[in-house]
Amino acid sequence: QVQLVESGGGSVQAGGSLKLACEASGYIARRCGMGWYRQPPGKERELVSSISSDAIASYVDSVKGRFTISQDNTKNMLYLQMNSLKTEDTAVYYCAAKMYKSYSPSSCGVAYWGQGTQVTVSS
Repeated sequence: QVQLVESGGGSVQAGGSLKLACEASGYIARRCGMGWYRQPPGKERELVSSISSDAIASYVDSVKGRFTISQDNTKNMLYLQMNSLKTEDTAVYYCAAKMYKSYSPSSCGVAYWGQGTQVTVSS
């Protein structure tokens, strides 16, 4: 059974930094990538950053230059380094594991979610 467990959330002042970690356990067949999503209060969940199985990273425009996604496949760990945090980064952050849901290359999608970790940035 696949489990994703996030850690590293907390409260920080604007301009500060946090590093989120996600430990994955269990075998994910046809895994095509990992990602970090967030859900601000009263808003929908959104993709923050993702990294493909060949280590290509992408970011939503609002975090480019401030956040860095990385992974350690030997330890089944995913990280999100968040610098220069802003109040609008306040959200519950979720780790996600993606897999190919069919044999089509375009079928890569989220298959598993972590429980989330709260990040609160105060002014």
